[in-house]
Amino acid sequence: MESEKIDLKIQHMDPRLYNSDLAPLPPDKRKWGWFEIFNVWSNDIQSLFGYTLAATLFISYGLNGWAVFAGIILAGIIVNVLVNLTGKPGVKYGIPYPVIARASMGVHGANFPALIRGIVAIFWYGVQTYFASTALALLFNALLGNPGGGAFLGMTAVDWFSYAVVCVFQLALFLRGFDWITKFLNWAGPLVYLVMIALLGVIWYKAGGGLLNELGTIFDGKGEHPGGPVAAFVAVVGTMVAYFAAVVINYGDFSRFVKNESQMKWGNFLGLPVSLALFSFLALFITAGTAVLFGEMITNPAEMVGKVDNLALTIIAALTFFAATVGINLVANFIPAAFGLANLAPAKISARTGGIITAVISFFIGGLWVALISHIGIAGFVDTLGAVLAPLYGIVVADYYLVRKQRLNVQDLFSAEPGSTYYFDKGWNKRALFAFSVASLFSVASVWTPALASWAGFAWLFGALLGAVLHLGLMRMRAPAPVAEAA
Repeated sequence: MESEKIDLKIQHMDPRLYNSDLAPLPPDKRKWGWFEIFNVWSNDIQSLFGYTLAATLFISYGLNGWAVFAGIILAGIIVNVLVNLTGKPGVKYGIPYPVIARASMGVHGANFPALIRGIVAIFWYGVQTYFASTALALLFNALLGNPGGGAFLGMTAVDWFSYAVVCVFQLALFLRGFDWITKFLNWAGPLVYLVMIALLGVIWYKAGGGLLNELGTIFDGKGEHPGGPVAAFVAVVGTMVAYFAAVVINYGDFSRFVKNESQMKWGNFLGLPVSLALFSFLALFITAGTAVLFGEMITNPAEMVGKVDNLALTIIAALTFFAATVGINLVANFIPAAFGLANLAPAKISARTGGIITAVISFFIGGLWVALISHIGIAGFVDTLGAVLAPLYGIVVADYYLVRKQRLNVQDLFSAEPGSTYYFDKGWNKRALFAFSVASLFSVASVWTPALASWAGFAWLFGALLGAVLHLGLMRMRAPAPVAEAA
Protein backbone atom coordinates (compact mmCIF):
# COMPACT_ATOMS: atom_id res chain seq x y z
CA MET A 1 0.00 0.00 0.00
CA GLU A 2 1.25 3.49 -0.92
CA SER A 3 0.91 4.89 2.61
CA GLU A 4 3.50 2.36 3.86
CA LYS A 5 6.18 4.30 1.92
CA ILE A 6 5.39 7.53 3.74
CA ASP A 7 6.37 8.50 7.25
CA LEU A 8 2.98 9.07 8.90
CA LYS A 9 4.39 9.82 12.34
CA ILE A 10 4.24 13.57 12.89
CA GLN A 11 7.63 14.80 14.13
CA HIS A 12 6.67 18.31 15.27
CA MET A 13 3.12 18.55 16.60
CA ASP A 14 1.69 22.06 16.65
CA PRO A 15 -1.05 21.97 19.34
CA ARG A 16 -3.15 24.37 17.26
CA LEU A 17 -3.33 21.74 14.50
CA TYR A 18 -2.83 18.36 16.12
CA ASN A 19 -4.58 15.91 18.38
CA SER A 20 -4.86 12.13 18.30
CA ASP A 21 -8.19 12.24 16.42
CA LEU A 22 -6.73 14.28 13.55
CA ALA A 23 -3.38 12.45 13.35
CA PRO A 24 -2.61 10.14 10.40
CA LEU A 25 -3.92 6.63 11.00
CA PRO A 26 -1.10 4.06 10.53
CA PRO A 27 -1.76 1.12 8.15
CA ASP A 28 -1.84 -1.46 10.97
CA LYS A 29 -4.78 0.38 12.57
CA ARG A 30 -6.98 0.27 9.47
CA LYS A 31 -9.48 -2.58 9.71
CA TRP A 32 -12.15 -1.74 7.11
CA GLY A 33 -12.67 -3.73 3.92
CA TRP A 34 -15.24 -3.47 1.13
CA PHE A 35 -18.07 -4.74 3.36
CA GLU A 36 -17.75 -1.89 5.84
CA ILE A 37 -17.74 0.70 3.03
CA PHE A 38 -20.70 -1.05 1.40
CA ASN A 39 -22.61 -0.77 4.66
CA VAL A 40 -21.81 2.93 5.02
CA TRP A 41 -23.56 3.58 1.70
CA SER A 42 -26.32 1.03 2.25
CA ASN A 43 -27.29 2.60 5.57
CA ASP A 44 -27.16 6.06 3.99
CA ILE A 45 -29.50 4.93 1.23
CA GLN A 46 -31.76 2.93 3.55
CA SER A 47 -32.39 5.65 6.11
CA LEU A 48 -35.96 6.85 6.50
CA PHE A 49 -35.03 10.18 4.92
CA GLY A 50 -33.40 8.33 2.00
CA TYR A 51 -36.54 6.29 1.38
CA THR A 52 -38.77 9.37 1.64
CA LEU A 53 -36.57 11.22 -0.86
CA ALA A 54 -36.58 8.33 -3.35
CA ALA A 55 -40.36 7.87 -3.07
CA THR A 56 -40.92 11.61 -3.46
CA LEU A 57 -38.89 11.67 -6.69
CA PHE A 58 -41.11 8.94 -8.15
CA ILE A 59 -44.30 10.96 -7.64
CA SER A 60 -43.21 14.63 -7.81
CA TYR A 61 -41.44 15.18 -11.13
CA GLY A 62 -44.05 13.99 -13.63
CA LEU A 63 -41.69 11.42 -15.15
CA ASN A 64 -42.49 7.77 -15.68
CA GLY A 65 -41.07 5.37 -13.11
CA TRP A 66 -38.40 3.92 -15.39
CA ALA A 67 -36.99 7.38 -16.15
CA VAL A 68 -36.82 8.24 -12.44
CA PHE A 69 -35.25 4.85 -11.75
CA ALA A 70 -32.62 5.46 -14.45
CA GLY A 71 -31.92 8.93 -13.07
CA ILE A 72 -31.35 7.59 -9.58
CA ILE A 73 -28.95 4.91 -10.86
CA LEU A 74 -27.06 7.48 -12.95
CA ALA A 75 -26.71 9.61 -9.82
CA GLY A 76 -25.27 6.56 -8.01
CA ILE A 77 -22.68 6.10 -10.77
CA ILE A 78 -21.72 9.79 -10.61
CA VAL A 79 -21.36 9.72 -6.83
CA ASN A 80 -19.29 6.53 -7.12
CA VAL A 81 -16.78 8.38 -9.33
CA LEU A 82 -16.78 11.43 -7.05
CA VAL A 83 -16.05 9.52 -3.84
CA ASN A 84 -13.29 7.48 -5.44
CA LEU A 85 -11.54 10.82 -6.02
CA THR A 86 -12.05 12.23 -2.52
CA GLY A 87 -11.36 8.88 -0.86
CA LYS A 88 -7.90 8.34 -2.33
CA PRO A 89 -5.92 10.82 -0.17
CA GLY A 90 -7.64 9.41 2.93
CA VAL A 91 -6.48 5.89 2.06
CA LYS A 92 -2.97 7.03 1.12
CA TYR A 93 -2.24 9.25 4.12
CA GLY A 94 -4.75 8.09 6.75
CA ILE A 95 -5.91 11.66 7.44
CA PRO A 96 -9.49 12.96 7.87
CA TYR A 97 -11.19 15.58 5.70
CA PRO A 98 -10.34 18.64 7.87
CA VAL A 99 -6.63 17.82 7.51
CA ILE A 100 -6.91 17.09 3.78
CA ALA A 101 -8.55 20.50 3.32
CA ARG A 102 -5.45 22.21 4.79
CA ALA A 103 -3.56 21.53 1.56
CA SER A 104 -5.96 23.70 -0.46
CA MET A 105 -7.27 26.17 2.13
CA GLY A 106 -4.22 26.61 4.36
CA VAL A 107 -3.54 25.17 7.79
CA HIS A 108 -5.81 27.77 9.43
CA GLY A 109 -8.03 28.45 6.44
CA ALA A 110 -9.17 24.81 6.54
CA ASN A 111 -11.16 25.75 9.63
CA PHE A 112 -13.61 27.51 7.34
CA PRO A 113 -14.60 24.53 5.11
CA ALA A 114 -14.46 22.24 8.14
CA LEU A 115 -16.86 24.56 9.94
CA ILE A 116 -19.17 24.79 6.91
CA ARG A 117 -19.17 21.00 6.60
CA GLY A 118 -19.74 20.72 10.35
CA ILE A 119 -22.73 23.08 10.25
CA VAL A 120 -24.31 21.14 7.38
CA ALA A 121 -23.62 17.88 9.22
CA ILE A 122 -25.30 19.24 12.35
CA PHE A 123 -28.38 20.16 10.28
CA TRP A 124 -28.45 16.73 8.68
CA TYR A 125 -27.90 15.09 12.04
CA GLY A 126 -30.88 16.87 13.56
CA VAL A 127 -33.15 16.01 10.63
CA GLN A 128 -32.09 12.35 10.49
CA THR A 129 -32.56 12.13 14.25
CA TYR A 130 -36.14 13.25 13.79
CA PHE A 131 -36.72 10.64 11.07
CA ALA A 132 -35.20 7.92 13.27
CA SER A 133 -37.52 8.98 16.08
CA THR A 134 -40.57 8.42 13.83
CA ALA A 135 -39.62 4.74 13.64
CA LEU A 136 -39.34 4.54 17.41
CA ALA A 137 -42.62 6.42 17.84
CA LEU A 138 -44.23 3.85 15.53
CA LEU A 139 -43.04 1.09 17.85
CA PHE A 140 -44.29 2.83 21.00
CA ASN A 141 -47.66 3.62 19.42
CA ALA A 142 -48.07 0.02 18.31
CA LEU A 143 -47.32 -1.27 21.81
CA LEU A 144 -49.39 1.39 23.62
CA GLY A 145 -52.34 1.39 21.25
CA ASN A 146 -51.82 4.90 19.77
CA PRO A 147 -52.38 6.97 22.92
CA GLY A 148 -52.59 10.24 20.92
CA GLY A 149 -52.73 13.45 22.95
CA GLY A 150 -51.97 17.09 22.30
CA ALA A 151 -49.12 18.24 20.06
CA PHE A 152 -46.30 20.73 20.56
CA LEU A 153 -44.46 21.99 17.46
CA GLY A 154 -46.25 19.34 15.45
CA MET A 155 -45.18 16.41 17.67
CA THR A 156 -47.12 14.49 20.34
CA ALA A 157 -45.78 13.44 23.73
CA VAL A 158 -44.86 10.02 22.31
CA ASP A 159 -43.06 11.72 19.41
CA TRP A 160 -41.05 13.93 21.75
CA PHE A 161 -40.21 11.02 24.05
CA SER A 162 -39.06 8.96 21.05
CA TYR A 163 -36.98 11.88 19.81
CA ALA A 164 -35.28 12.28 23.20
CA VAL A 165 -34.54 8.54 23.37
CA VAL A 166 -32.91 8.61 19.91
CA CYS A 167 -30.77 11.63 20.85
CA VAL A 168 -29.47 9.94 24.00
CA PHE A 169 -28.95 6.58 22.27
CA GLN A 170 -26.91 8.09 19.42
CA LEU A 171 -24.68 10.06 21.77
CA ALA A 172 -24.11 7.01 23.96
CA LEU A 173 -23.19 4.85 20.94
CA PHE A 174 -20.78 7.51 19.65
CA LEU A 175 -19.08 7.75 23.03
CA ARG A 176 -18.58 3.96 23.01
CA GLY A 177 -16.18 4.33 20.09
CA PHE A 178 -15.90 3.78 16.35
CA ASP A 179 -15.68 -0.02 16.58
CA TRP A 180 -19.13 -0.13 18.14
CA ILE A 181 -20.53 2.06 15.37
CA THR A 182 -18.97 -0.22 12.73
CA LYS A 183 -20.54 -3.32 14.25
CA PHE A 184 -23.86 -1.53 14.48
CA LEU A 185 -23.77 -0.67 10.76
CA ASN A 186 -22.72 -4.15 9.67
CA TRP A 187 -25.88 -5.84 10.91
CA ALA A 188 -28.33 -2.94 10.37
CA GLY A 189 -27.69 -2.53 6.62
CA PRO A 190 -28.43 -6.07 5.40
CA LEU A 191 -31.37 -6.43 7.81
CA VAL A 192 -33.16 -3.43 6.29
CA TYR A 193 -33.31 -5.17 2.92
CA LEU A 194 -34.89 -8.23 4.49
CA VAL A 195 -37.55 -6.07 6.15
CA MET A 196 -38.25 -4.14 2.92
CA ILE A 197 -38.68 -7.37 0.97
CA ALA A 198 -41.06 -8.64 3.67
CA LEU A 199 -42.97 -5.34 3.57
CA LEU A 200 -43.24 -5.56 -0.22
CA GLY A 201 -44.57 -9.13 0.11
CA VAL A 202 -47.25 -8.08 2.60
CA ILE A 203 -48.34 -5.10 0.50
CA TRP A 204 -48.34 -7.13 -2.72
CA TYR A 205 -50.48 -9.81 -1.05
CA LYS A 206 -53.00 -7.30 0.35
CA ALA A 207 -53.16 -5.16 -2.79
CA GLY A 208 -53.70 -8.04 -5.18
CA GLY A 209 -54.19 -7.19 -8.85
CA GLY A 210 -54.72 -3.50 -8.11
CA LEU A 211 -50.99 -3.06 -7.59
CA LEU A 212 -50.25 -3.80 -11.24
CA ASN A 213 -52.68 -1.09 -12.34
CA GLU A 214 -51.10 1.44 -9.98
CA LEU A 215 -47.63 0.53 -11.22
CA GLY A 216 -48.84 1.29 -14.72
CA THR A 217 -49.90 4.75 -13.57
CA ILE A 218 -46.49 5.44 -12.02
CA PHE A 219 -44.55 4.11 -14.98
CA ASP A 220 -46.61 6.14 -17.44
CA GLY A 221 -45.99 9.45 -15.68
CA LYS A 222 -47.79 12.71 -16.40
CA GLY A 223 -44.99 15.00 -17.60
CA GLU A 224 -45.97 17.80 -15.24
CA HIS A 225 -42.50 19.28 -14.64
CA PRO A 226 -42.50 22.92 -15.90
CA GLY A 227 -39.19 22.49 -17.69
CA GLY A 228 -40.24 19.36 -19.56
CA PRO A 229 -39.04 15.75 -19.27
CA VAL A 230 -35.34 16.48 -19.86
CA ALA A 231 -35.26 19.10 -17.12
CA ALA A 232 -37.19 16.74 -14.84
CA PHE A 233 -34.66 13.96 -15.44
CA VAL A 234 -31.77 16.33 -14.73
CA ALA A 235 -33.51 17.47 -11.55
CA VAL A 236 -33.83 13.87 -10.34
CA VAL A 237 -30.13 13.19 -10.98
CA GLY A 238 -29.08 16.50 -9.42
CA THR A 239 -31.17 16.05 -6.29
CA MET A 240 -29.84 12.54 -5.68
CA VAL A 241 -26.24 13.71 -6.18
CA ALA A 242 -26.91 16.57 -3.75
CA TYR A 243 -28.31 14.08 -1.22
CA PHE A 244 -24.91 12.39 -1.05
CA ALA A 245 -22.98 15.68 -1.28
CA ALA A 246 -22.23 15.93 2.43
CA VAL A 247 -20.61 12.47 2.56
CA VAL A 248 -18.82 13.02 -0.77
CA ILE A 249 -17.04 16.07 0.65
CA ASN A 250 -15.65 14.45 3.80
CA TYR A 251 -15.27 10.90 2.49
CA GLY A 252 -11.68 10.93 3.73
CA ASP A 253 -13.11 10.60 7.24
CA PHE A 254 -14.15 7.05 6.25
CA SER A 255 -11.59 6.02 3.63
CA ARG A 256 -8.77 6.52 6.16
CA PHE A 257 -10.04 3.37 7.92
CA VAL A 258 -9.85 1.20 4.75
CA LYS A 259 -7.00 -1.26 4.24
CA ASN A 260 -6.31 -0.32 0.61
CA GLU A 261 -7.72 1.56 -2.36
CA SER A 262 -9.05 -1.57 -4.07
CA GLN A 263 -11.22 -2.42 -1.07
CA MET A 264 -12.54 1.13 -1.04
CA LYS A 265 -13.49 1.07 -4.73
CA TRP A 266 -15.30 -2.28 -4.47
CA GLY A 267 -17.21 -1.06 -1.44
CA ASN A 268 -18.15 2.15 -3.25
CA PHE A 269 -19.38 0.29 -6.34
CA LEU A 270 -21.47 -2.25 -4.46
CA GLY A 271 -22.77 0.32 -2.00
CA LEU A 272 -23.69 3.05 -4.50
CA PRO A 273 -25.00 2.12 -7.98
CA VAL A 274 -25.78 -1.50 -7.04
CA SER A 275 -27.36 -0.94 -3.61
CA LEU A 276 -29.09 2.24 -4.77
CA ALA A 277 -30.69 0.40 -7.71
CA LEU A 278 -32.04 -2.36 -5.45
CA PHE A 279 -33.34 0.06 -2.83
CA SER A 280 -35.03 2.34 -5.38
CA PHE A 281 -36.65 -0.64 -7.10
CA LEU A 282 -38.16 -1.78 -3.81
CA ALA A 283 -39.22 1.78 -2.93
CA LEU A 284 -41.03 2.15 -6.26
CA PHE A 285 -43.09 -1.02 -5.83
CA ILE A 286 -43.82 -0.41 -2.14
CA THR A 287 -44.92 3.19 -2.75
CA ALA A 288 -47.21 2.05 -5.59
CA GLY A 289 -48.73 -0.54 -3.26
CA THR A 290 -49.63 2.07 -0.65
CA ALA A 291 -51.73 3.93 -3.23
CA VAL A 292 -53.80 0.79 -3.78
CA LEU A 293 -54.17 -0.10 -0.11
CA PHE A 294 -54.68 3.32 1.44
CA GLY A 295 -55.83 5.53 -1.43
CA GLU A 296 -52.70 7.70 -1.25
CA MET A 297 -48.99 7.27 -1.88
CA ILE A 298 -47.17 7.15 1.45
CA THR A 299 -43.52 8.18 1.32
CA ASN A 300 -42.53 7.56 4.96
CA PRO A 301 -42.02 3.81 5.56
CA ALA A 302 -42.63 4.25 9.28
CA GLU A 303 -46.13 5.57 8.59
CA MET A 304 -46.60 2.88 5.95
CA VAL A 305 -45.73 0.02 8.30
CA GLY A 306 -48.09 1.42 10.91
CA LYS A 307 -50.99 1.24 8.44
CA VAL A 308 -50.27 -2.34 7.38
CA ASP A 309 -51.71 -3.43 10.77
CA ASN A 310 -49.36 -6.30 11.48
CA LEU A 311 -47.89 -6.00 14.97
CA ALA A 312 -44.94 -8.38 14.40
CA LEU A 313 -43.95 -6.64 11.15
CA THR A 314 -44.42 -3.25 12.79
CA ILE A 315 -42.05 -4.08 15.65
CA ILE A 316 -39.36 -5.59 13.41
CA ALA A 317 -39.58 -2.86 10.78
CA ALA A 318 -39.60 -0.04 13.35
CA LEU A 319 -36.46 -1.35 15.07
CA THR A 320 -34.71 -2.01 11.75
CA PHE A 321 -35.38 1.40 10.17
CA PHE A 322 -34.49 3.01 13.47
CA ALA A 323 -31.14 1.18 13.49
CA ALA A 324 -30.36 2.02 9.85
CA THR A 325 -31.13 5.71 10.27
CA VAL A 326 -29.17 5.96 13.51
CA GLY A 327 -26.20 4.15 11.98
CA ILE A 328 -25.77 6.40 8.99
CA ASN A 329 -26.55 9.46 11.10
CA LEU A 330 -23.57 8.68 13.29
CA VAL A 331 -21.21 8.00 10.39
CA ALA A 332 -22.33 10.57 7.81
CA ASN A 333 -23.30 13.43 10.12
CA PHE A 334 -22.14 13.02 13.72
CA ILE A 335 -18.52 12.12 12.98
CA PRO A 336 -17.91 14.86 10.34
CA ALA A 337 -19.38 17.47 12.68
CA ALA A 338 -17.28 16.19 15.59
CA PHE A 339 -14.07 16.23 13.51
CA GLY A 340 -14.92 19.65 12.06
CA LEU A 341 -15.37 21.17 15.51
CA ALA A 342 -12.23 19.44 16.79
CA ASN A 343 -10.25 20.98 13.92
CA LEU A 344 -11.17 24.49 15.15
CA ALA A 345 -9.17 24.08 18.35
CA PRO A 346 -7.49 20.64 18.56
CA ALA A 347 -5.80 21.41 21.88
CA LYS A 348 -9.14 22.17 23.54
CA ILE A 349 -11.76 20.24 21.55
CA SER A 350 -11.43 16.52 20.98
CA ALA A 351 -13.70 14.62 18.62
CA ARG A 352 -15.54 13.40 21.71
CA THR A 353 -16.18 16.96 22.90
CA GLY A 354 -17.15 18.00 19.38
CA GLY A 355 -19.68 15.17 19.35
CA ILE A 356 -21.30 16.39 22.54
CA ILE A 357 -21.57 19.93 21.13
CA THR A 358 -23.10 18.50 17.96
CA ALA A 359 -25.69 16.52 19.93
CA VAL A 360 -26.81 19.58 21.89
CA ILE A 361 -27.19 21.89 18.87
CA SER A 362 -28.83 19.28 16.63
CA PHE A 363 -31.45 18.50 19.30
CA PHE A 364 -33.11 21.85 18.60
CA ILE A 365 -32.73 21.53 14.80
CA GLY A 366 -34.45 18.15 14.68
CA GLY A 367 -37.18 19.39 17.00
CA LEU A 368 -37.95 22.19 14.55
CA TRP A 369 -38.11 19.92 11.48
CA VAL A 370 -41.88 19.38 11.54
CA ALA A 371 -42.75 22.91 12.60
CA LEU A 372 -40.41 24.87 10.33
CA ILE A 373 -37.68 23.31 8.18
CA SER A 374 -39.81 20.70 6.36
CA HIS A 375 -41.97 23.45 4.84
CA ILE A 376 -39.29 24.34 2.28
CA GLY A 377 -39.71 20.85 0.86
CA ILE A 378 -37.38 17.85 0.96
CA ALA A 379 -35.92 18.45 -2.52
CA GLY A 380 -35.32 22.14 -1.79
CA PHE A 381 -33.69 21.32 1.54
CA VAL A 382 -31.37 18.73 -0.03
CA ASP A 383 -30.49 20.90 -3.05
CA THR A 384 -29.68 23.94 -0.89
CA LEU A 385 -27.33 22.12 1.47
CA GLY A 386 -25.69 20.38 -1.48
CA ALA A 387 -25.20 23.67 -3.31
CA VAL A 388 -23.40 25.19 -0.33
CA LEU A 389 -20.96 22.26 -0.16
CA ALA A 390 -20.38 21.73 -3.89
CA PRO A 391 -17.50 24.21 -4.41
CA LEU A 392 -15.56 22.67 -1.49
CA TYR A 393 -15.51 19.37 -3.33
CA GLY A 394 -14.22 20.95 -6.54
CA ILE A 395 -11.53 22.91 -4.72
CA VAL A 396 -10.21 19.97 -2.68
CA VAL A 397 -10.16 17.59 -5.68
CA ALA A 398 -8.60 20.10 -8.11
CA ASP A 399 -5.94 20.99 -5.55
CA TYR A 400 -4.99 17.39 -4.74
CA TYR A 401 -4.93 16.02 -8.29
CA LEU A 402 -3.97 19.02 -10.43
CA VAL A 403 -2.04 21.34 -8.10
CA ARG A 404 -0.36 18.86 -5.73
CA LYS A 405 -0.16 15.99 -8.25
CA GLN A 406 -1.42 13.55 -5.56
CA ARG A 407 1.52 14.29 -3.27
CA LEU A 408 1.20 15.92 0.13
CA ASN A 409 3.80 16.91 2.72
CA VAL A 410 2.23 15.23 5.72
CA GLN A 411 4.50 16.93 8.22
CA ASP A 412 3.58 20.40 6.94
CA LEU A 413 -0.13 19.65 7.24
CA PHE A 414 0.44 19.94 10.99
CA SER A 415 2.84 22.91 10.85
CA ALA A 416 1.94 26.61 11.16
CA GLU A 417 5.52 27.80 10.72
CA PRO A 418 5.91 30.65 8.19
CA GLY A 419 7.33 29.25 4.97
CA SER A 420 5.85 25.77 5.42
CA THR A 421 4.08 24.29 2.40
CA TYR A 422 0.51 25.11 3.41
CA TYR A 423 1.08 28.31 5.36
CA PHE A 424 0.13 30.63 2.46
CA ASP A 425 -0.88 34.02 3.92
CA LYS A 426 -0.68 33.56 7.70
CA GLY A 427 -2.22 30.11 7.35
CA TRP A 428 -5.03 31.17 4.98
CA ASN A 429 -5.22 30.55 1.22
CA LYS A 430 -7.27 33.56 0.13
CA ARG A 431 -7.43 32.32 -3.46
CA ALA A 432 -9.28 29.18 -2.40
CA LEU A 433 -11.63 31.16 -0.18
CA PHE A 434 -12.45 33.52 -3.05
CA ALA A 435 -13.12 30.57 -5.38
CA PHE A 436 -15.45 29.04 -2.78
CA SER A 437 -17.38 32.29 -2.22
CA VAL A 438 -18.05 32.94 -5.90
CA ALA A 439 -18.92 29.34 -6.77
CA SER A 440 -21.21 28.79 -3.77
CA LEU A 441 -23.15 31.99 -4.51
CA PHE A 442 -23.77 30.72 -8.03
CA SER A 443 -24.80 27.20 -7.00
CA VAL A 444 -27.18 28.38 -4.25
CA ALA A 445 -28.66 31.01 -6.59
CA SER A 446 -29.35 28.33 -9.19
CA VAL A 447 -31.58 26.57 -6.66
CA TRP A 448 -33.63 29.56 -5.49
CA THR A 449 -33.53 32.20 -8.26
CA PRO A 450 -36.53 31.80 -10.61
CA ALA A 451 -34.50 32.94 -13.62
CA LEU A 452 -32.03 30.10 -12.99
CA ALA A 453 -34.63 27.50 -12.02
CA SER A 454 -33.95 25.41 -15.13
CA TRP A 455 -30.37 24.99 -13.90
CA ALA A 456 -31.36 23.75 -10.43
CA GLY A 457 -30.64 20.13 -11.32
CA PHE A 458 -27.08 21.09 -12.22
CA ALA A 459 -26.53 23.12 -9.03
CA TRP A 460 -24.19 20.69 -7.32
CA LEU A 461 -22.18 19.69 -10.39
CA PHE A 462 -21.82 23.26 -11.67
CA GLY A 463 -20.89 24.53 -8.21
CA ALA A 464 -18.18 21.88 -7.88
CA LEU A 465 -16.88 22.51 -11.41
CA LEU A 466 -16.82 26.28 -11.00
CA GLY A 467 -15.02 25.98 -7.65
CA ALA A 468 -12.42 23.69 -9.23
CA VAL A 469 -11.83 25.94 -12.27
CA LEU A 470 -11.53 29.12 -10.21
CA HIS A 471 -9.20 27.50 -7.68
CA LEU A 472 -6.97 25.98 -10.35
CA GLY A 473 -6.76 29.24 -12.29
CA LEU A 474 -5.96 31.33 -9.22
CA MET A 475 -3.39 28.85 -7.92
CA ARG A 476 -1.55 28.82 -11.24
CA MET A 477 -1.22 32.60 -11.03
CA ARG A 478 1.07 32.20 -8.01
CA ALA A 479 4.43 30.47 -7.66
CA PRO A 480 4.37 26.72 -8.44
CA ALA A 481 3.16 24.71 -5.44
CA PRO A 482 5.67 22.34 -3.83
CA VAL A 483 4.81 18.69 -4.46
CA ALA A 484 7.52 16.92 -2.47
CA GLU A 485 6.28 14.31 -0.03
CA ALA A 486 7.66 13.97 3.43
CA ALA A 487 10.34 11.34 3.49
